[in-house]
Amino acid sequence: MRVCVIGTGYVGLVTGVCLSHAGHEVICIDNNEEKVKLMQSGQSPIYEPGLSELMKSSMEAKRLQFSSDLKAGVEHGEILFIAVGTPPLPTGESDTRYVEAVARGIGANLPENSYKVIVNKSTVPIGSGDWVRMLVLDGAKESKKELVGAGGAAVAEAPKITFDVVSNPEFLREGSAVYDTFNPDRIVLGSNGSRAIALMEELYTPIVERQFAEDKAAPQVPVVVTDLSSAEMIKYAANAFLATKISFMNEVANICDRVGADVTQVGKGIGLDSRIGNKFLNAGIGWGGSCFPKDVSALVHTADDYGYDAELLKATIDVNSRQRLVALEKLQHELKILKGKVVGLLGLTFKPDTDDMRDAPALIMIEHLNRLGARVKAFDPIVSQSGISNGMTGVIVETDPERLADSCDALVLVTEWKQFLDLDYTKMAGLMNDPLIIDGRNFLHRERMEQAGFRYVGIGR
Repeated sequence: MRVCVIGTGYVGLVTGVCLSHAGHEVICIDNNEEKVKLMQSGQSPIYEPGLSELMKSSMEAKRLQFSSDLKAGVEHGEILFIAVGTPPLPTGESDTRYVEAVARGIGANLPENSYKVIVNKSTVPIGSGDWVRMLVLDGAKESKKELVGAGGAAVAEAPKITFDVVSNPEFLREGSAVYDTFNPDRIVLGSNGSRAIALMEELYTPIVERQFAEDKAAPQVPVVVTDLSSAEMIKYAANAFLATKISFMNEVANICDRVGADVTQVGKGIGLDSRIGNKFLNAGIGWGGSCFPKDVSALVHTADDYGYDAELLKATIDVNSRQRLVALEKLQHELKILKGKVVGLLGLTFKPDTDDMRDAPALIMIEHLNRLGARVKAFDPIVSQSGISNGMTGVIVETDPERLADSCDALVLVTEWKQFLDLDYTKMAGLMNDPLIIDGRNFLHRERMEQAGFRYVGIGR
């Protein structure tokens, strides 16, 4: 099938590359000319395991191309994905101006005598399906085209173009996005148009049938077909639930610290309950990134718009905000005065296997440590090598773990990179002023760290 993906951030680029690998003819559109040139040269603008290899192979097979020409993309695609960013505003609501611009642009460039499926892949506020339909119609009217929205009101006596809007939320984890695309738990399709649903089901057939899955013998991927608003709500509800689960375990960890229990054992014990499950039960220094903070806040804002006070979701956000300071509190408890001390951070990105620094807990720690007069150093497997650190202030980004440990009064594990399990901690402890480590993710083995000479402090342990 012919596909156009508009927006080449984490979601858009992964979606376009993976669909092309699945055999579809994909054109990815972005208005950033420099970024487009980079991708046309075969280089990925983001770090995502496995993405660059699939991107190059699909380009060599002539199934994937990149352009800044929206008109060409709209004409090419039977299915048009809107995958631009919806960053949070200070109020907590989503900034949808990029979605609006793309929707109007699609309307202005829709060719006559064709049918298009316009897919909201961006995480957009509930009710955005009808809003996007309206904007596409507006864009078409402004360009003086004759258009009708399928299931909508005609704007000309002789409509020549039809389209449907579909909500197809993504559930990708940064660092595992390629894997998640080919091994999804479910695919959600929301629309009132049966023709659109049929085309989307055809598009996803290779993935539903597990043709590119790690376990090809697994049952087919469930496809949830629903209305637009329910599909939009599924995305928000999923992320809000996972964020709430993490905040709950962080609350439990803080109680464990006070009563002498071990939250890792508590998590193991309750995770064996089939009603609870063992995922997202790891306590630590809170969640960050581009999804959880934005989506939970947006759902709270939507509830407010409709006269409901989402108290549980507000508490989820509050607990997470406090949790980011727990490692700092433990540093103060162990070192007392932080002024003049040197603190090293192991990891900067908000999670492992990504270069994403958006809303990373490390940034909050750096800010507070600087305020308290500490000198902050950091090492991250990606940031230390990528040049991203050039834009960071208040932290010295070291090029290897030993340089990080040298002359430090404490280390804090911020991001649970697998590489951090195999560092030479005995050598690192010998380079430090005080071999103290705060394990902000309960990721390291206490016994091994103590054998290496460290004083180990975990979260809720």
